[in-house]
Amino acid sequence: MFYREAGQFKTSYVADSQIFPIRQDRIAVCSVLVVAFGVLPWIASEYWLTAILVPFLVFSLAALGLNLLTGYAGQLSLGTAAFMAVGAYASYNFQLRIDGMPILASFALGGASAALVGIAFGLPSLRIKGFYLAVATLAAQFFVLWALTKFPWLSNNSSSGVITAQKISVFGVDVDTPVRKYLFVLGVVTLMALVAKNLVRSHIGRAWMAVRDMDVAAEVIGIPLMRVKLLAFAVSSFYCGVAGALYAYCYLGSVEPDGFSLDLSFRILFMIIIGGVGSILGSFLGAAFILLLPILLDSTLPAIATFLHLPFTNATVSHIQLMVFGGLIVFFLIAEPHGLARLWQIAKEKLRIWPFPH
Repeated sequence: MFYREAGQFKTSYVADSQIFPIRQDRIAVCSVLVVAFGVLPWIASEYWLTAILVPFLVFSLAALGLNLLTGYAGQLSLGTAAFMAVGAYASYNFQLRIDGMPILASFALGGASAALVGIAFGLPSLRIKGFYLAVATLAAQFFVLWALTKFPWLSNNSSSGVITAQKISVFGVDVDTPVRKYLFVLGVVTLMALVAKNLVRSHIGRAWMAVRDMDVAAEVIGIPLMRVKLLAFAVSSFYCGVAGALYAYCYLGSVEPDGFSLDLSFRILFMIIIGGVGSILGSFLGAAFILLLPILLDSTLPAIATFLHLPFTNATVSHIQLMVFGGLIVFFLIAEPHGLARLWQIAKEKLRIWPFPH
């Protein structure tokens, strides 16, 4: 079978600790990157680039940030959209207040601002956990949106809190077309996903997983709970803050505080639940499921209703879409509670020993 590691000998520690130790995995990842960077910008339409691929990448990055906190560190959070809002508005203000500020530096500082807010609202994790911690982080959702509305300075004295993102220029190149925006977002997401993959394999990631599995035992063996938990909140919020900046600058162009509502936080939480909690790949699979399935249902349900001569109105089709979407979510959670990433892992394990039984 094509997916075998027979004959792939690891003769050094470096070879044994590669991110993708199997050659077929390396080839597959490289092929995906070649298609994403070299093929899609030429064949994808403007609609696909601006309305599907860019939001998919942005939400994948936000889901990745939440997965680092919830999936790897075991700290439940419902304030993801609030941290995205901090990143978007902080990046906007850094660009507005400081002349000549590079856009990448603004995004990094916006992520750092979100990290500081994340640390502040992560302090309750030192004493509480589980659903109580989720309620504590929910306070960030309401406080941040209240602050963005009540302090006009944050939105450049806009009465409604709406901000319009400035033009993006990277190393003298204007990112003003759908293709350039897609490539810019893809580059940022690829780099940050690679950093996250290495981070969870380091001593920091192992400390997060130890705290997630049993915090008392982790503290007994010398892991500092306060530092590890707050670091998880900081890194997660940084990723969400950068995702919020990309959301404002490369996807919508103009955002308001209500755009970062609690509904958005729940959508990102559903992404990691469906994709796979504690999985880098699961963040991307969950984002694809949540974003692409409604589009697929929108295009197929009216055609099916027309073919069967059913007197469905647009409102009826919309309601059926929600029912089908919810039913599929329940089905996936029952069939595989560990998400789509686990299904992919099981498929690869079966391929490695096929045709022998598992």
